[in-house]
Amino acid sequence: MTMKFLRLPEVKSRTGFSRSSIYLFVQNGTFPRPVRIGGRAVAWLETEIDAWIEERLAERGES
Repeated sequence: MTMKFLRLPEVKSRTGFSRSSIYLFVQNGTFPRPVRIGGRAVAWLETEIDAWIEERLAERGES
């Protein structure tokens, strides 16, 4: 399986969340933590973002 990094604009697009909401969820432990890919650059693993979205969909189905 090929792993791909997603930068913040792509994560925002996939989730519909703002930058501040994403970092708030990371801080609360309810969203995947980013990976440092450079001096000041971070990214998220595509597989972790996809899994997080699938978990939210599964939770919706359980209610």
